Amino acid sequence: MAGAVLNSVNIRLNAQAIAFLLGHSKSEVVMVDQEFFTLAEEALKIQEGNEKNFKPPLLVVIGDKSCDPKSLNYALGRGAIEYEKFLESGDPEFDWKPPEDEWQSIALGYTSGTTSSPKGVVLSHRGAYLMSLSNPIIWGMDERAIYLWTLPMFHCNGWCFTWTLAAVCVTSICLRQVTAKAVYSAIAYAGVTHFCAAPVVLNTIVNASKEETILPLPRLVHVMTAGAAPPPSVLFAMSEKGFRVTHTYGLSETYGPSTVCAWKPEWDSLPPIKQARLNARQGVRYVGLERLDVVDTKTMKPVPADGKTMGEIVMRGNVVMKGYLKNPKANEEAFANGWFHSGDLGVKNPDGYIEIKDRSKDIIISGGENISSVEVENVLYTHPAIYEVSVVARLHERWGESPCAFVTLKPEMEKNDKQQLIDDIMKFSRSNMPAYWVPRSIVFGPLPKTATGKIQKHVLRAKAKEMGPVRESKL
Repeated sequence: MAGAVLNSVNIRLNAQAIAFLLGHSKSEVVMVDQEFFTLAEEALKIQEGNEKNFKPPLLVVIGDKSCDPKSLNYALGRGAIEYEKFLESGDPEFDWKPPEDEWQSIALGYTSGTTSSPKGVVLSHRGAYLMSLSNPIIWGMDERAIYLWTLPMFHCNGWCFTWTLAAVCVTSICLRQVTAKAVYSAIAYAGVTHFCAAPVVLNTIVNASKEETILPLPRLVHVMTAGAAPPPSVLFAMSEKGFRVTHTYGLSETYGPSTVCAWKPEWDSLPPIKQARLNARQGVRYVGLERLDVVDTKTMKPVPADGKTMGEIVMRGNVVMKGYLKNPKANEEAFANGWFHSGDLGVKNPDGYIEIKDRSKDIIISGGENISSVEVENVLYTHPAIYEVSVVARLHERWGESPCAFVTLKPEMEKNDKQQLIDDIMKFSRSNMPAYWVPRSIVFGPLPKTATGKIQKHVLRAKAKEMGPVRESKL
């Protein structure tokens, strides 16, 4: 209504990154929850130091009665306007006008906070409208649904569910912090029927202690997952607990999920582990996406639907972004040959369902053979001691590269003998995957993550490089 573009800022970023985003986007109004006021204030100070003609934005603080009033009082003392007071200053008779053109921008979201190549994804009203209405069609959602906000609204505007819920008149339940206990409590006591979450959150839910869970679930709970390829073992564990998981795939550049692993009735009679494997694929295009394909990276021709030939996943249509803000070079690369390039490598299965095998930069080439790090991770996730795992390439003196697994153990396994665990994981790998896939090195410890909870493979690749090449045994 104000004719402004919405830029939801990730609360997990540091002040330096937020200052950069506010400056790059030329934000004129900053609305901030009282809990994060000092973070916003610090970011604005940094921005002021970075810019010659800095003009302070209108600063609005949103109070919450469940929070300590000190932070709200501090914000008001620093000149911020309280949100409800700010609303009172408006004109209820204001004759607002909708956008003249559907192509006008509605939102901006950053995929990267780095100053070298800011990826500010610009979205249009048309794309947001189509995605908002695609969501309830895909999920079979109506006004009886009660939706739990486990997914942050700064992840692609909550995958457009911010608008979906308004369109379908769904009840929203909000959480200040996402924990397994809070999720189970909301299901038990607030009647939650639906929530969205990245696989990392699903992993927390299935590995929660008895004290944190309330089982059996009082009703079927629908879960939409995206953000990374979910391991089949996690999907299997979720379905065993009574959750029905809809697996979707997409990017910030495609308004969030734009493909869905549509469940086929014939899968109902399959063993649960086989169901989980089929459901771990990225699937078919959303109703709002015009074109989806897997193409040869050199010729741009579609790959055969044989489940083996690898290509890049590309998209086209109204639910693809307008482009990156002030970044012509990145736009040229992203839209080369009239398609949006996802950077994800995958295959097309005989049933037409696409399946990600890796990010183009994460493929491991060992002795001339391509190894999908995702497939190795999926096998390792089924090991009873492993809580989280990420596999990257490490130099190998004979094979060029070999898989290196960075592993976070389940808490109850932390005290076990590490060498014994390595031997056990190696033995397990040899029994469950081709010999050349088996990780030649295993490193225990917490995994580095981005502010959005994604595992930072580039940090792990740097660690693997520091470790030097794997030496071939002379025995």
